[in-house]
Amino acid sequence: QVQLVESGGGLVRPGGSLRLSCASSGSIFSINDMGWYRQAPGKERELVALTTSGGSTKYSDSVKGRFTISRDNTKNSVYLQMNSLKPEDTAVYYCNAVYTIVVVEAGRTNFDTTDAWGQGTLVTVSS
Repeated sequence: QVQLVESGGGLVRPGGSLRLSCASSGSIFSINDMGWYRQAPGKERELVALTTSGGSTKYSDSVKGRFTISRDNTKNSVYLQMNSLKPEDTAVYYCNAVYTIVVVEAGRTNFDTTDAWGQGTLVTVSS
């Protein structure tokens, strides 16, 4: 089974920095997209940043120029460097990964692409 575990959240002052990490484990054939989402109190979960297997990235307009997403394919991990943090960045941050697994039944090999979510790590930006 595949699991994602986030770490690095905490309390930080406005203008400060944090680095979030997400480690994946399990039998994975390949990982395609990996991303970070966040959900603030009373709001919908939103995409923060996304990185594809090809290395391209996508950011929410609200974090462009401040956040940087990166990945380490040797560790099947994804990171989010957050600089110049603002109070409005306060939220639970979730890691997401789209991956492919191999299923063999009766000598037949099948490739199944699905996704997984971490349990989240809380980031609080407050003075």
